[in-house]
Amino acid sequence: MNLTDPISNALTVIRNGSMARKIKVDIKFSKITEEILSILKRDRFIKDFKFIDDKKQGVLRVYLKYTSNEEPVIKGLARISKPSLRIYVKKDRIPKVFGGLGIAILSTSRGVVTNIQAAEMLSGGEVLCYIW
Repeated sequence: MNLTDPISNALTVIRNGSMARKIKVDIKFSKITEEILSILKRDRFIKDFKFIDDKKQGVLRVYLKYTSNEEPVIKGLARISKPSLRIYVKKDRIPKVFGGLGIAILSTSRGVVTNIQAAEMLSGGEVLCYIW
């Protein structure tokens, strides 16, 4: 668990939890992770998430989502931009994930958005991760 990169930590916990067919997983709270989870919930990759106050940093409890035959909805997660190597794209180079079946999450000057929203806003930014 990389304590200096909350996004990588969150993606790893979600990946491991869905491979183990867990109903819920807990992730240490960070504002950026909360914004990413909001996008995952809105785009129906997870059922829900909620903040739990543990009198310290806080915990985000994530309820994972599965298909009717108990396969994880999230097939894959990839961290793209890392603290050691930031990856930025211009508005005309916004990536498509699996031909539009997945999403890229970007941090732009207007907030954390999907690749679709960034293209609509004509805004580039830092590519945080891919979800498919």
